[in-house]
Amino acid sequence: MARSTGTFTTWMRRLSALISTPPALAETALSGGEAQAREALGRSQGGFSTKLHLRAEGNGRPITAVLTGGERHEQMALEALLDQGAIRRPGGGRPRLRPRRAAGDKGYSSPTARRRLRRRHIGAVIPSKSNQRRQPHFDRAAYRRRNLVERLINRLKQFRRIATRYEKRAANYLAMVHVGMLLLWL
Repeated sequence: MARSTGTFTTWMRRLSALISTPPALAETALSGGEAQAREALGRSQGGFSTKLHLRAEGNGRPITAVLTGGERHEQMALEALLDQGAIRRPGGGRPRLRPRRAAGDKGYSSPTARRRLRRRHIGAVIPSKSNQRRQPHFDRAAYRRRNLVERLINRLKQFRRIATRYEKRAANYLAMVHVGMLLLWL
């Protein structure tokens, strides 16, 4: 369809096509909240955000990473972090799939998280919250080594693409995190 306005002619396409979702795709369509959870996006005061949960070995090098939405609790990623990654044994042999101890911040201090670690025979090096009963066998020296994970996160944030999530899809962002983790191992 052409419309002429004096010496200027514009061509416009008719928009008569129907837009619909095929029945097979309509059943699998996700609501907004489910899609955000799958793409590791969560609402916060500043907009959308993503949490990056890391598991590191004793020298502060990354082993695994899990993404969750910004408003999700840390314990949602605990099982996934413990299920992934193997630790090479000194002197050879089959790699360890289970660490001896796991150090975490107060976000992991709930009885549920401690129970999950105990079930896997992993010692918990997690401080108690002020509203919880104190743990009698808390190892402060081992907890101080948790700063290696904090420094690892800072080294990963040196990669601009990881510090500011440009990717729309969680799989693409996680791939960039894995590339950054590989570069830290080299």
